[in-house]
Amino acid sequence: MANLELENITKRYSDVVSVDGLTMSVAHGEFVCLLGPSGCGKTTTLRMIAGFLEPDAGEIRVGGKVVSSVRSVVPPERRNMSMIFQSYAVWPHMTVRQNVAYGLKMKSIPPLERQSRTDVALDATKLRTQAERYPSELSGGQQQRVALARALVTKPDILLLDEPLSNLDTNLRGDMRFEIRRLHDEFHYTSIYVTHDQVEAMTMADRIVIMNAGRIEQIGTPEDVYERPNSAFVARFIGGGNVVNATYVSGHTVQVADHRLEIGRGNFGVPGAPMSFCVKTHDVELLVDDGIAAHNTLPGTVRGQAYLGSHRDYIVDVGQDVLIAAPADLSVPNGSKVRVRFKAERCRGLAK
Repeated sequence: MANLELENITKRYSDVVSVDGLTMSVAHGEFVCLLGPSGCGKTTTLRMIAGFLEPDAGEIRVGGKVVSSVRSVVPPERRNMSMIFQSYAVWPHMTVRQNVAYGLKMKSIPPLERQSRTDVALDATKLRTQAERYPSELSGGQQQRVALARALVTKPDILLLDEPLSNLDTNLRGDMRFEIRRLHDEFHYTSIYVTHDQVEAMTMADRIVIMNAGRIEQIGTPEDVYERPNSAFVARFIGGGNVVNATYVSGHTVQVADHRLEIGRGNFGVPGAPMSFCVKTHDVELLVDDGIAAHNTLPGTVRGQAYLGSHRDYIVDVGQDVLIAAPADLSVPNGSKVRVRFKAERCRGLAK
């Protein structure tokens, strides 16, 4: 079984700690995304899993066997892992078929079996009709399919993907997200996928590992991390949520400046202590009549707006900036006095 365990993994570069005591486990057949901003340590983690980097502390185990530690490191070619890179890394002088079959040739797989397995991989990635073409004759999406087929044909225990879609245009990225997930479900391999794109993580992963400054902020299903963020960082990074600074009063009541709001859920801390709460942009309502005495509102001033077709994004100053997704037909000039209504049941307290 290709279950993966990382225990207290640390990697330093001089005085900089790139990965700081990271511990996590991935079940056989699970699809896990490492998600976070540039420089958070996700690619370094992936390269340690692959065996390209040695950890300065901790252990990496596959199927219960140690493959990386400070005492010994199993080389990449003996880990039965396949890695797909951002740059595709297909060989330009080989046809699609030759690219896909190359790993089997290196493993000395007999010709008939090699052809059969190559055909299965080409069919799975919908490349059979391009089998005799060269990479220069293919689109970016087709080249990425070649990289996928080449990775799958060797039947790896673990598939590692390092931002494989970042060089594709928006429409192709959408298609390839579903294609990668379809292949995962078909072949049931264990997948570790690195990305800074939350849409990729939300649409593909069984679980998301959110990283920040070399550490794990939260691990959970896409719904868990979106609906129940456990820190201000996660709330801001997933779903573009607002994080509003407040002071805890009591019960489910908080105070923002001189105004009190009801917060429906989350962690609150102790009365009188500073805290924050998160709320998604579409769970905040813009009321254009500042004179309305509406429940659970704050007075504010419109600072800017952007028309996005399906809706308008507004930035409203309520003593701190709040981003609001409002109906597309609601156009409010900058400088207008408004009220901002918070849906209490959608606000989540984040005790500091």
